[in-house]
Amino acid sequence: MDTIQSATLSEVNKDFLPLNGIDFVEFYVGNAKQAAHFYKTAFGFQSFAYCGPETGVRDRASYVLKQRKITIILTTALHPTSEIAAHTHFHGDGVKHIAFLVDNATDSFHETVKRGAKPYMEPVTKTDKHGSVVMSGIHTYGDTVHLFIERSNYHGEFLPGFQKWESNYNPEPVGLAAIDHMVGNVGWFEMNKWVNFYKDTLGFSQLMSFDDKDISTEYTALMSKVMQNGTGKVKFPINEPAEGKKKSQVEEYLDFYNGPGVQHIALSTPNIIETVTELANRGVEFLKVPTTYYQELVKRIGHIDEEIPTLEKLGILVDRDDEGYLLQIFTKPVEDRPTLFFEIIQRKGSRSFGKGNFKALFEAIEREQELRGNL
Repeated sequence: MDTIQSATLSEVNKDFLPLNGIDFVEFYVGNAKQAAHFYKTAFGFQSFAYCGPETGVRDRASYVLKQRKITIILTTALHPTSEIAAHTHFHGDGVKHIAFLVDNATDSFHETVKRGAKPYMEPVTKTDKHGSVVMSGIHTYGDTVHLFIERSNYHGEFLPGFQKWESNYNPEPVGLAAIDHMVGNVGWFEMNKWVNFYKDTLGFSQLMSFDDKDISTEYTALMSKVMQNGTGKVKFPINEPAEGKKKSQVEEYLDFYNGPGVQHIALSTPNIIETVTELANRGVEFLKVPTTYYQELVKRIGHIDEEIPTLEKLGILVDRDDEGYLLQIFTKPVEDRPTLFFEIIQRKGSRSFGKGNFKALFEAIEREQELRGNL
């Protein structure tokens, strides 16, 4: 066991791109003020910081919200000719920036670019009276971008150009704690291309893979590989469509997002029953599987701490691996385009992604696709 631990530590020490986690996720949206109200009201995020015309930023408005270790930015264009406006016109609301917290944003940029990454933002230092932040960035699948954020010399609220966002409307948090993983949908036969991108350019390794035998129903299928960084703090499953009788959820996403992008964000909670109960009370809509799923649940996964009737009432799914079990549930798309949605997940030892739930989950998604006329 000591040998395995030493090897793991050695691999981490040689990591050319040490990532300290996800600093923030920035969404480009059509109306950031209204989107911020939604994420506060429905998901329990808290007002944190703001930039816009009042802070000297003339082309956009950005609202920063937090809940425990999760930070999101909602950004909208103030002029129709901006890159932000073009993004939302083409894709609808969606994830633009996935920002990593790093010790050295300059090194992170050069290490990834020399390995083949396409530059998005050369290292730049932004300053104000609270200190300085170094930022850089590279392109990844579709119009999605990875930013590198070095903030050890900054002591302000968020980033230079932002001010503290005070609000009289502050709904209570719902218990969301951190980003567990983020899933990217890519085009036909592009999964391995982007798996290799994360491996060769960012130093990620493959944690696990699922093929169309694992992730399929009678009608649709997809394939997926899970990539993680050297410390295991950042996990990115990459999905591609697979041949099926009808249009898969990945194909539907690609059609409506007009290309690759972030399909869903998995948010962890220490108590999924309390969190999902509160989310449902606030109007968040979840996918529901047939009640027959729960009739065989104990036989399939063994003893769990939670009461099965409670899980059935809420629609929470359970899966087990060699290290424990997990509980998970998926929202319906949070916009009118059937693109981005969220997963709520609680891990009790398990490090997997709910393989045993794939069939029931995908059938639930297909029912929604059929209602939309997109199956």
